[in-house]
Amino acid sequence: MATGPLTGVRVVEFAGIGPAPFCAMLLADQGADVVRLDRLGGNAAGGKREPKLDLLNRGRRSVAVDLKSPAGTALSLDLVEKADVLIEGFRPGVMERLGLGPDVCLNRNPRLVYGRMTGWGQYGPLSERAGHDINFIALSGALHAVGRREGPPVVPLNLVGDFAGGALYLAFGLLSALHNASRTGCGQVVDAAMSDGSVSLMTMFHGLNAMGLWRENRESNYLDGAAPYYTVYEAADGRFIAVGAIEDRFYRELLAGLGIDPDSVVDRRDPANWPALRSRFQDIFATRTRDEWARHFNGRDACVTPVLTLTEAPGDAHHRTRNTFSRCHGLDQPSPAPRFSATPGAIQGPPPLPGAHTRKALADWGIDKGRIDKLLRERAIGEAG
Repeated sequence: MATGPLTGVRVVEFAGIGPAPFCAMLLADQGADVVRLDRLGGNAAGGKREPKLDLLNRGRRSVAVDLKSPAGTALSLDLVEKADVLIEGFRPGVMERLGLGPDVCLNRNPRLVYGRMTGWGQYGPLSERAGHDINFIALSGALHAVGRREGPPVVPLNLVGDFAGGALYLAFGLLSALHNASRTGCGQVVDAAMSDGSVSLMTMFHGLNAMGLWRENRESNYLDGAAPYYTVYEAADGRFIAVGAIEDRFYRELLAGLGIDPDSVVDRRDPANWPALRSRFQDIFATRTRDEWARHFNGRDACVTPVLTLTEAPGDAHHRTRNTFSRCHGLDQPSPAPRFSATPGAIQGPPPLPGAHTRKALADWGIDKGRIDKLLRERAIGEAG
């Protein structure tokens, strides 16, 4: 039985990769009944990923459908008619060519929230062009701002474009439109572009730049690694410590933890003093291992934490206490977020094989057994294994 604040919400997800599946995962984690329409005979990742380990696909049921067949299109529309939300991550025009565009779907289901996830959006000079996270954040200004002063920009994984600027904005848009549909009975299209979201994420920095408080040279500002009180230091064992002591009271704790007399340090408010102060801090941090510093600063409000690897993070005491990671279906994985006091979400199930739930999911959504059998015989739909 699904649990969470979105219990009862029905979602049709057209299988893709990256931000659209992550958005669908977030909805499923909070209880939505997400049916993923996978490509008949394969998965959206082209066989390069092991489906059972692809955590972005957790928590929903998979139906394998041939979307290029008339019967597959008709079945998809019947599911859309019963859905609250649709998620698709194809290039502009693909869904229209499949006979599943917004006009057709909203005609069948006027209250439908039709979510579209693309890199450049549904229109504009680049809308038909290919791209990936790195391209979207390059045009947003985000990529330029990350990295060392003397080196090139540093790619921040694909977190800024795909997942923050894409999936999270799509989820926010879907839930906003769903709320509106619940009041008005009218659905709409949510055009979520990773380029748009990446630009939106830079709002604070545009404000700082307008105020003359941000320099466009990398590693020249208090939040980009230049400030000695907001950066990363290498410990004696080659691992790293993160320091975020921006406010005065945290900075005083940092100095105390490092054994530095506050009267002996240069004024940190003057950026001209940052290189010397950073060098002094680095010399001290180099005298102990990362974990020794972590224990040393434990209990101090100095905003000092160890930099953990992916494999180390689940073992952190804070994460263990809050169950930030879950051991679920044989895999350690991030738990659903955020947390709800009255309607907590949960990992609803493991990542499915394409077509693993074809019969059961379609039956639960009101598709007649005889029709399911016929579609299977015609190979308009398929089952795993």
